[in-house]
Amino acid sequence: MPTRPIQVKHDENIAIVSLNRPDVRNSLNAEMLQLMLSTFASLKENATVAGILVTGTGAFFCAGADIEAMRNMTPFEAGRFSQLGQDVMFAMESVGKPVIAAVNGHALGGGFELALACDFIVASRSAIFAAPEIRLGIIPGFGGTQRLTRMVGKARAKELIFTGDRVDSAAALNMGLVNRVYDDEALVGEGTVLLKTICSRGMLSLKMAKEIIGAGADVDLKNACMMERDAFAICFATEDQKEGMTAFIEKRPAQFKGR
Repeated sequence: MPTRPIQVKHDENIAIVSLNRPDVRNSLNAEMLQLMLSTFASLKENATVAGILVTGTGAFFCAGADIEAMRNMTPFEAGRFSQLGQDVMFAMESVGKPVIAAVNGHALGGGFELALACDFIVASRSAIFAAPEIRLGIIPGFGGTQRLTRMVGKARAKELIFTGDRVDSAAALNMGLVNRVYDDEALVGEGTVLLKTICSRGMLSLKMAKEIIGAGADVDLKNACMMERDAFAICFATEDQKEGMTAFIEKRPAQFKGR
């Protein structure tokens, strides 16, 4: 049987989603993107999955969109392909669970945009990031012009997109693009441990924090803080809030139930 281009493995309550077309450096075609959509729809509904780690099989995280598949697209076809890619990124952001990109090797073009759609990025020491679309006569189409700007600022994003230059893991860490860097062989294991730690917190408040951070980024500070206030108040209607504060007073680990 052919190997599935998207593989999902489970480590306790963590789903590890691997891009699995190593023969073409895990490049993204329409089939891959459709599979990512269905995969994240399934993970969103799976109550046994608390967090998601996204990585690549082999030496590449993802070399970007499949250029051979794009080369002869009409503007209409290119627009549909861009919309499909953007749908995947929004599906990742709205899955309601923490999503970490574990970038092993190169994350280029659409692969870079895929990593940017995760909550944050951890990387191997050999990781390379780039938005090289300008070298192909196009621009990022899966949300990269917007998410990269929000992550590193307008001037830095312009530099990376205008030049198409590559950035190594040390530089990515320095500019705030990457949160942590691990030895290559330890990347997935360390990323999974980090995600398990995150998912041991109150899952309702974690989901709330993710939603408020995302929504607040697009409104003014006053209204964003009002959104935070309301979400903070809602937390006090949950069993997790009662358990978390009681456990703190009783000096014991909290046993959150997600209720």
